[in-house]
Amino acid sequence: MRFHGATSPSTTGPAVSLFRLHDVTMRYGDTVVLRDAFLRLDEGERIGLIGSNGSGKTTLLRLVLDREEPTEGTVTIQQDVRIGYFSQHSELEGDTSIIQVLDGLFDEIHTVEAALAEIDTTMGLLGTPEGPDEVELDRLVAEQARLFERMEQLGGWDYQRRIDTALSVLGFSDEHRSLPVAQLSGGWRNRAALAKILLEEPDVLLLDEPTNFLDLAGVEWLESWCQGFSGGVVVVSHDRHFLDGVVTRMVEVENARLHDYDGGYSEYVVQKQFRFKSLEKQQLHEAELLAYEAAGVSTRAEAARAGKGVARKVANAKKARAPKPVDEIITSLYGGLHVKDVLGTVEGLTKSYGDDPLFADLSFEVRRHDRLAIVGTNGSGKSTLLRCLTGQETPDAGEVRWPRGCDVVSYNQLLEALDPTQTVSQAVNSMPDSLALSATRKSVNRFLEMLRFSKLDLATKVGNLSGGQRARVAIAQCLLSGATTLLLDEPTNHLDVGSAQVMERALVKFPGAVLVVSHDRYFIDAVATRTLVLADGEARLSAA
Repeated sequence: MRFHGATSPSTTGPAVSLFRLHDVTMRYGDTVVLRDAFLRLDEGERIGLIGSNGSGKTTLLRLVLDREEPTEGTVTIQQDVRIGYFSQHSELEGDTSIIQVLDGLFDEIHTVEAALAEIDTTMGLLGTPEGPDEVELDRLVAEQARLFERMEQLGGWDYQRRIDTALSVLGFSDEHRSLPVAQLSGGWRNRAALAKILLEEPDVLLLDEPTNFLDLAGVEWLESWCQGFSGGVVVVSHDRHFLDGVVTRMVEVENARLHDYDGGYSEYVVQKQFRFKSLEKQQLHEAELLAYEAAGVSTRAEAARAGKGVARKVANAKKARAPKPVDEIITSLYGGLHVKDVLGTVEGLTKSYGDDPLFADLSFEVRRHDRLAIVGTNGSGKSTLLRCLTGQETPDAGEVRWPRGCDVVSYNQLLEALDPTQTVSQAVNSMPDSLALSATRKSVNRFLEMLRFSKLDLATKVGNLSGGQRARVAIAQCLLSGATTLLLDEPTNHLDVGSAQVMERALVKFPGAVLVVSHDRYFIDAVATRTLVLADGEARLSAA
């Protein structure tokens, strides 16, 4: 059930709730996505919404947008609240350019500008037969003052600067600004949609992975913009640094329930640890009680009736104990991978597009345990460099050498080449040198469980998976490939936070080399040992 136009509370009372979910349950057939969910967003609040792929985050956003009706419970939207929604899959279309789309957001400003221009023209005729008389002049002066005040209220004196700033920090060149939106690629259309929503300044912002396709400068600008936004924000993001910088509380969707944590991502991590410790103590206590209960079954008849059920509960309680450490499982997978000291050599690599140099005379060695983060603004050549390293693109000069026995694998090529007819299990085990073929089945299965693949998921065909699930399949293929050098271009873009954490630990423990393009500052801090900065046609290599 949905309620619109709820009465606003007094401004001197409690904080204004922009929307509320009250006791909401959401089912699709027999599958429960949300159960007994309570959530409210107040003015000035910024909520970080996290959870595994498919856990119900997008469903929650669709409920607020009135694109879904709850199976049970109510969704209440405050009166006259304007909601802006940014999706990772842009809904922006049309034959007009993005500069025209954004200019069209300021129609009232254009109307005021036209009225002021008309007054200026009329006043310019002062002293001529066609000019205004004294009464008309007084009216024009009063109207001009009113219009000046209105322009001030609308921020009309600098709206063009605001448009230019938004497009500049989101990486739009003059060419991209003038192209029809329909001709922009998916990534550029996403950025265009983000610019439009931010300039509209609605009361509530629902942002679904807004940092995808942005470079570091763009992410930092968006972070600063959100911090100064006076409305309410709900942001779904895998970018933990962004969450730390923006949100005031975290909400996790887990097992169809909403779990609330005060503060940003760092506070969430600490609070969840305490929650787990509390659950472990509870489970241990229950296990002890079950053991006493089993020992207290005194007669054969009672044992026959209750023994199997009690034994099963005791076994389940033992399973609830903490699993083997993540690092131990990952180390066991990589134990048989033999890696040389020098895995590759890049000499004098140069690449330009037309008159625009991306990098010139770039030289470096790729050595075991290298964790090289390649960073720079959009268009600086990061992805082009990776394609040159894999041979997908030919450099203008220089060469890349990978010695025999030093295999290279690209996560992005694996993602593009996924066979939709294969099951997840077949896809993970299909690579000829896959570690899944040499490691123990138990280790591989445990690793896949950490990447949030259930037994049912493993039997699902790749073609039936969501984008985030397919990304996890390609990550699993990459990490288990048996290659000694891994190349990854924005690998966290489609991963949930939990999967990104597992990938980070695997990359840290990986005995070979990792070259990764990423704007995810948290990820770079966790993984990188060196950085390669591409800027203004130059490349600078330094310690992370």
